[in-house]
Amino acid sequence: MIAHVSTRGGAGRRGFEEVLLAGLAEDGGLFLPEDWPRFPREALAALSGLSYPETATRLLRPFVEDCFDEAELAELCARAYAGFAHAATAPLVQIAPDDWLLELFHGPTLAFKDFALQLLGLMFERVLARRGRSITIVGATSGDTGSAAIHAVAGRANMRIVVLHPHERVSAVQRRQMTTVDADNVFNIAVRGTFDDCQALVKAMFADTAFRREQDLAAVNSINWARILAQAVYYVHAALRLGGLERPPVFAVPTGNFGDVYAGYVARRIGLPVRRLIVATNRNDILARFFETGIYRLGEVVPTVTPSMDIQVASNFERLLFDLEDGDGARVRRALENFTKTGELAVEPGRMARLGELFRAGRATEEETRAAIRRVFEESGQVIDPHTAVGVEVGRRLRRPGEGPLVCLATAHPAKFPETVTEATGRRPTLPPHLADLVTREERFVVLDADLAAVQEFVRRTGRA
Repeated sequence: MIAHVSTRGGAGRRGFEEVLLAGLAEDGGLFLPEDWPRFPREALAALSGLSYPETATRLLRPFVEDCFDEAELAELCARAYAGFAHAATAPLVQIAPDDWLLELFHGPTLAFKDFALQLLGLMFERVLARRGRSITIVGATSGDTGSAAIHAVAGRANMRIVVLHPHERVSAVQRRQMTTVDADNVFNIAVRGTFDDCQALVKAMFADTAFRREQDLAAVNSINWARILAQAVYYVHAALRLGGLERPPVFAVPTGNFGDVYAGYVARRIGLPVRRLIVATNRNDILARFFETGIYRLGEVVPTVTPSMDIQVASNFERLLFDLEDGDGARVRRALENFTKTGELAVEPGRMARLGELFRAGRATEEETRAAIRRVFEESGQVIDPHTAVGVEVGRRLRRPGEGPLVCLATAHPAKFPETVTEATGRRPTLPPHLADLVTREERFVVLDADLAAVQEFVRRTGRA
């Protein structure tokens, strides 16, 4: 069994089932494996001809064997991806001689979050039935996580979900995908503030031990290790289809919270050859600035045409910091306590040099993002969303000659951001048939200030109801 520990060193050793249900560790840290399994080259090569669910089963098995046996895991993976609209689940589409899009938007909510959350919803349901237990899932979203989480647990037994999103700071399609779900166990809060405010409220609810126990809180944000683990699968699946054991790819990842690119780091930790991970950000560029300077410094959140990346405090950065500090949870805790006080965290140059062997980072302006959408459309006929365009722009800029194929993660369907895409291409993208009437569906949500007491009272009230 693989034991899991907290990045802040104060939660002991946990099995996968406990980590799945807990999400955030009691000491405020994030869970990671104490020891990492590693797939030898021949084991990865053996995955080349497998379907996406089969690949997921093989890769996840060592991490979850204390919770699900192989047959049960295979069943859950098959069910999780059965509803995806593309036969390949995560197809690769060529847009230039050695440039590819990894399309991650063929799930029910048209975003990459479906890959993890469809599986997590099933895992939660299976474990809760086994334990005879109910939970309250609380999460913050900058756009796509909320809808993917809601669609993964809507109507499922023994769980309810409360999602916080920044009021008027997500796209209309993103909001409606959350607020029009008609299920008795789904609740939405629009917070007057930023995504960082929403995320801080969720962390504060978990940090309130009495409230956490009273409501039996669980998390599906990327603070939940199981979610990151599930996302690592599509890196392996894509690389193998491009001959990745012989020509390791460069992955360009549009990211604000660092979770999706950290999943690529996980794939490399378990044995996948990866030439480079390119961290692509918008104007809210705390991650790009960190990789360029070694200083993680808080800035002001600026609204952009890529709202899912309008973030300054990247939760999953803590997991990378834990590795940089050689697994010293006490050092991580002190560094983050100081960051909370000063808004700044510095990493020693020697440790940054280690990161530079794998990571590069950059940002794209709004003008560059629109231009990338237009350029990809003119060159290949492919229509991409603005977040994907950030990945393409920064990835092409930072990939060096001879480094291998560039794989840009296409994280959302272009129809989720119709105004920006139409402006760039002159063509308005349309929603798939199952969402064609989205704009006419009734919405259900409340608007609250970024006030912990008010949010907790809403969670309690909906629980009593």
